[in-house]
Amino acid sequence: MRAVEFTGYGPPEAAQVAEVGEPHAGPGEIRVAVRASGLSAGEAHLRAGKMREFVPLEFPYRSGFDAAGVVDELGEGVSGTAIGDEVFGFTSMTRRGANADHAVFVVWAPKPAAWSWAEAGGAAGSVETSTRVLDRLDLGAGQTLLVQGAAGGVGTVAVQMAIARGAKVIGTASERNHEFLRSLGAEPTTYGEGLVERVRALAPDGVDAVFDCAGGALPDLVTLAGDPARVVTIAPDLTAAEHGVHMSHSAEADSDSGLGDADPLAAHGLDVAVKLAAEGKLRVPVAATFPLTDVAGAHELSETRHARGKIVLVH
Repeated sequence: MRAVEFTGYGPPEAAQVAEVGEPHAGPGEIRVAVRASGLSAGEAHLRAGKMREFVPLEFPYRSGFDAAGVVDELGEGVSGTAIGDEVFGFTSMTRRGANADHAVFVVWAPKPAAWSWAEAGGAAGSVETSTRVLDRLDLGAGQTLLVQGAAGGVGTVAVQMAIARGAKVIGTASERNHEFLRSLGAEPTTYGEGLVERVRALAPDGVDAVFDCAGGALPDLVTLAGDPARVVTIAPDLTAAEHGVHMSHSAEADSDSGLGDADPLAAHGLDVAVKLAAEGKLRVPVAATFPLTDVAGAHELSETRHARGKIVLVH
């Protein structure tokens, strides 16, 4: 079967499609014939070598964490799922390999009928990350959340899931994405100099929590939250600890790496997403789709940091 591998650190072309052996479902797992899979912005950083001191890779590195497809193999003990079912989900963090013709899921849920294959293929990672961070922030009804970098793959989903919890959301993005954020239910503003003043004008009573998807503004974000414990970042910002901010991640890293311990996966978020999708309260904006064979092009777009929504590989 075909699978995306990184043959070494380097430019987008270091992500290549190779012929590899098919994986098989172990106990409690399923295998799917993949229809679409998500491109992880974090893995694009890994491929470029930006995190090599903290998350060193062994090559060839098989990429991809989330995907959607049709179940074609059931592991021992699996119930409630049948061969032929359409599902979305994610692989184990140690195995990965979702950017391939077949992938083994450890967590999955039924594919919402309202989502295309591309939407479902890019959903699970953003849903899990959003749920993990919103749970840590204990975000609830009546609170105000600031999402820094709200137009990206995770940010767009986080906005909607926070609104579904009854929160008011302010999202930062470039001005060209402001109407788009309004369509998701967020109040938009621009990032950069003057952020504190702009957000305070939109939220005179202050913000209750900050979800940082972009990085680069932690001092301002802490100022707005009033307490570093009310800020969680998923950006690869290694100054987070200096500011007292928790960096939420699920990467396997040395305990002395500076990344801190990995957070438990928020697997329950997938069931929440299925319910919200059925109610018309959650869509998965897709910035662009690329054929699996053009994975380098997908990585090139990711590096621009201007993709609105999720970048997805179609199989």
